[in-house]
Amino acid sequence: MKGGNICNFKGRHVSVAVALVALVIFSSLVWTSERNPFATTLRSAQEWYYLPTEFSAEVPIDSVGITKPEKGVEMSLTPFIENGTKPQLGIDGAAAIDSIRPESPDILYNQDSNSSSRNEACDYAKGKWVADSRRPLYSGFSCKQWLSVMWSCRMTQRPDFSFEGYRWQPKSCDMQEFDRSKFLTKMKDKTIAFIGDSLGRQQFQSLMCMATGGEESPEVENVGWEYGLVKHRGAIRPDGWAYRFPKTNTTILYYWSASLCDLVPLNNTDKLSDVAMHLDRPPAFMRQFLHRFDVLVLNTGHHWNRGKLTANRWIMHVNGKPNEDKMTAEIANAKNLAIYSVVKWLDLQLVSHPRLKAFFRTLSPRHFFNGDWNTGGSCDNTIPLSNGSEVSQEGSSDPVIEGALNGTKIKILDITPLSQLRDEAHMSRYTLRGTLNSSDCLHWCLPGIPDTWNELLVAQI
Repeated sequence: MKGGNICNFKGRHVSVAVALVALVIFSSLVWTSERNPFATTLRSAQEWYYLPTEFSAEVPIDSVGITKPEKGVEMSLTPFIENGTKPQLGIDGAAAIDSIRPESPDILYNQDSNSSSRNEACDYAKGKWVADSRRPLYSGFSCKQWLSVMWSCRMTQRPDFSFEGYRWQPKSCDMQEFDRSKFLTKMKDKTIAFIGDSLGRQQFQSLMCMATGGEESPEVENVGWEYGLVKHRGAIRPDGWAYRFPKTNTTILYYWSASLCDLVPLNNTDKLSDVAMHLDRPPAFMRQFLHRFDVLVLNTGHHWNRGKLTANRWIMHVNGKPNEDKMTAEIANAKNLAIYSVVKWLDLQLVSHPRLKAFFRTLSPRHFFNGDWNTGGSCDNTIPLSNGSEVSQEGSSDPVIEGALNGTKIKILDITPLSQLRDEAHMSRYTLRGTLNSSDCLHWCLPGIPDTWNELLVAQI
């Protein structure tokens, strides 16, 4: 009996000791995981992301303009490391591994529901450019049906196309990858209208290429006649274009109105007649067809200079008569009056057009260096993001448009700061004829930066 008690006591003693050791080990593991979140962070990244072979900063491009990694090339995240600090592989650190893409377009970027960024206000203008091996969204070679030859850099003698391999990653916004089928379904029975200058035309052509995948689409109908967008005799081109996708009844159109003013020839029988430029009146086209639009994107800016006004024979009018006020005649003041007038008019119309979503795109930056377009200026840089990749500024770089939209129901499509970083993506000196002495540092290569403008637009529709 005594021996049995002793054995029983020893057994209990051993059990207590084992329990204490297990408790110490468990506490150590808990303490370690709390002090070192790398394991849980890595697990979280693997849960949310498909982790392919890491992409390099240099994204080779194949013969049809679609970027893809080279076979047998060792990839590295090193190009995405900033300030010499290696990024963590967590959701909060996802911006540091921006080339990692979800396995499916249905998965959103920055999906961590516990991320503090979710509490921040979404501002699509803030973020950074990141390398993306699945860019561009379409081929400049194949999108001949919608893309002007003069803007298809793949059709020129330009030697490099590294500018195509980047996408914009907003800082605090969940933004789905553009999917043309989902886009057309989303826009079923709806009309998107672009009204503005040639940069607006580029955005229109970009969206047509994105919506068709850059492929020939004979089923898409030309419905320009419904809007009076036909080529008049003697005209170089029509005032705009309108196309309809029959399966979804989606219409995408563009109307040329570089100043967003109502332009009325003073003599309809004279092709060289001066034109009344009504600063306080929106274009007749917009007034006539606004009820048919579901999404409207306005832009203006680069035609507001004396040279353009003189070349177009535009005569400023206010209150239905020629302007005689010298202050109003100043280009900056005239531009401001036109922008504020069209914004005020449109905002009042939104009351009776509740389904209409209106946007005003900010100014697309020019990048002429060492002169202007007519004094030898050029934009010969071919290194992407040589002036930085990130935008973190508060407020817009286009204070006129930002001020005009303040207090209205019209949304700002702020593309100026993110486009400012992409001086290498302009047409530059290349055309179908080869190298010229002059450079186009205003318009963009397509595929290119206007594709990003449309991605931000679609995300906010």
